[in-house]
Amino acid sequence: MGYTALFASADLIQQSMLGGIQGHPSQQDQQTLVGESDPDRHSPSETRAVSPKAPLSSIDWAQTARVALVGFCFHANFNYHWLRALERMWPGGGAKRVTLKVVVDQLVAAPATISAFYIGLSALEGREDPFEDWRNKFWTSYKTGVVYWSTLQAVNFSLVPPVARTVFVGGVALTWTVFLCHFRQLKSDSEPSSPS
Repeated sequence: MGYTALFASADLIQQSMLGGIQGHPSQQDQQTLVGESDPDRHSPSETRAVSPKAPLSSIDWAQTARVALVGFCFHANFNYHWLRALERMWPGGGAKRVTLKVVVDQLVAAPATISAFYIGLSALEGREDPFEDWRNKFWTSYKTGVVYWSTLQAVNFSLVPPVARTVFVGGVALTWTVFLCHFRQLKSDSEPSSPS
């Protein structure tokens, strides 16, 4: 079975499973790398390093499950349909088509997926104002994402066969989700700091 045939056989359910699985390790990676397992937020100066041998008990499994749920229910399904729609609207490669796909992706998909991440996690946590994180962190996340995703989507649209694009996006989304999980845990400048 060839590379293209292997991915062509992967339907929406398989692609969605990849999206849900992607959320699970990204939250664990973020917690392990920066020692972020408690739900109380802190400023960047308070971030502590954690030993790579940190016990699994230090991971916030509820938060990990919420990130996986948002990845499984929204991001994987959205990416699957979105990437197929982009290819139907502007099939093929070439510099102009790839550029057009990247620009449309950043104008439509990026705001939708970033918003779903912040608002979805806040809603699952039962926050009083599920839009607070979104208001405080959207623009920084979006600007960072434009650099990260424009580069990777240009590679995706020009080098990856259409049937494998959702899998490629799922793989690179792992790094992006680690960033968003870490950034979400940081106190924003507009949040009041806790008294010391």
